[in-house]
Amino acid sequence: MMNIAFRVDASVAIGSGHLMRCLTLADALSRSGATCWFIHREHDGHMAELIRERGHKVVLLPPPGPTEAPDNADEYAQWLGIPPERDAEQTIVALDGCRLDWLVVDNYALDTSWEQRLRPHAERIAIIDDLANRCHDADLLLDQNYSAEGAARYDGLLPATATRLCGPAYALLHPAFAEHRKARQPHTGKVERVFVFFGGTDPDNLTGQVLTALLTPEFAHWAIDAVVGANNPHHDALKAQAARRGQTILHGPQSHLADLMAKADLAIGAGGATTWERCCLGLPSVVVSIAENQRPACEALAADGYIAYAGHHDQVTAEKLGAVMATLSGEPERLRHMALMGCDLVDGLGTTRMTDQLMAGGG
Repeated sequence: MMNIAFRVDASVAIGSGHLMRCLTLADALSRSGATCWFIHREHDGHMAELIRERGHKVVLLPPPGPTEAPDNADEYAQWLGIPPERDAEQTIVALDGCRLDWLVVDNYALDTSWEQRLRPHAERIAIIDDLANRCHDADLLLDQNYSAEGAARYDGLLPATATRLCGPAYALLHPAFAEHRKARQPHTGKVERVFVFFGGTDPDNLTGQVLTALLTPEFAHWAIDAVVGANNPHHDALKAQAARRGQTILHGPQSHLADLMAKADLAIGAGGATTWERCCLGLPSVVVSIAENQRPACEALAADGYIAYAGHHDQVTAEKLGAVMATLSGEPERLRHMALMGCDLVDGLGTTRMTDQLMAGGG
């Protein structure tokens, strides 16, 4: 039986996207006969309980101490919370002498130096990345982002023998998306139901800005499904907004979003992993980038007509979101075209492709 460990975190600062895509992959690997478990730091907003609910073992690393974060660290180092070499030491302790078939790493703060420390403990190392900004000592790399450069983004950053799986064809989607895709009818060009989701945290309360925009009379006939993540600090205010509007349902954390997305005619949400979920279901979207690393893909997707990009989170207002929604809803042919393009870009089978690669390449 193949033994696969994931080194991935979630927190109020990091959000839940990294963990959720790893959980999707771990679920698929488990169905294929692998034993999957997680090494997960006890940050504020960690999601160890969800990992256990999905049937996987989790080993919690201790929370960062107040003096452990590196001085003058960049955002991703702050997310890690401690120096990478210390994280590597703690990860090795967590392995407790176990030698892995695969170690899967999804963390923007870790690079070659961390991976080389873990190399004696894993037959192979797989990296999930979106940044292409640092070197890796890895056997396989997955980057599901949309980029004109494709796999060439990683030239000089990986060993020559490393397998590169790049592009939305490898997006790690829950199997429910492929199932709902089969039953979804072609987009009519009309907007009657809207799906809203800005990730597990939404610190800038973009959900609230969307609900404010939707209070205007021109959107009064729209039904709204808004998902509020487990670490969202604005839940009470959002509940009050939803009550004022009517035809607005607030949903708590979901195991997947496929059923809610499949009912919608338009989505308003963040860049990142849910972009590929929306595309898979042919759901036209107004997108806001909520992290700097999301900007390039959002800009490229908008330039090629896949999404309507409202801008970066610090440039977005309720008024701007309302204007973009109003424009898009008045262009039925554009909505139909976006739906078809999204379906062509993402077929929902990326998790199967990644699972097959890992199961075929284990020790």
